[in-house]
Amino acid sequence: MKISKLSRLTHRWGSILIAAPLVVIVVTGVLLQLKKESAWIQPSTQRGSGDEPTLGFDQILAATQAIPEAEVDSWDDIDRLDVRPGKGMLKVRCKNSWEVQLDAATGEVLQVAYRRSDLIESIHDGSFFHDGFKLWVFLPTALILAVLWATGIYLFVLPYHAQWQRRQREGARSQKQRSVGRFLSVSSTTSSD
Repeated sequence: MKISKLSRLTHRWGSILIAAPLVVIVVTGVLLQLKKESAWIQPSTQRGSGDEPTLGFDQILAATQAIPEAEVDSWDDIDRLDVRPGKGMLKVRCKNSWEVQLDAATGEVLQVAYRRSDLIESIHDGSFFHDGFKLWVFLPTALILAVLWATGIYLFVLPYHAQWQRRQREGARSQKQRSVGRFLSVSSTTSSD
């Protein structure tokens, strides 16, 4: 089988095989690129009053427990803390995807918002569907995409290469015809002398 036919066949079936996972990866990737631009995806970071965190862990827990949306009873309900000393605030990321932003100096609640970026990220890397999904679906999708890229480049370059070869052959043929023509004209002039 010619490499050009194999490339077309690989390109056609590979693109069908990875169509659904690739759409998921691309759409969620675009959303993640926009997360800092859209408060719907990821809440915008607020500014606190100080530049040095002074809140204790007990104060952080108490302030977060006072927010009904956070559904925090204990530290077990908190996924992580994100401290931003330069902005004078800290983010409490709850396990139910709500985010509470607190002033790091006073403990005042600056913002309470639902955070969708973590969900979108888990869909993007495949872990949302199943732990093995990353390895058994999204990794092969990436490898097949690399093959599609390579075959696509080959199929793109192929007509240009064929055109270049055709010009080379035509140039060689016309060069040969000019040489033969010169030889014939030289030999006809010498024979008439």
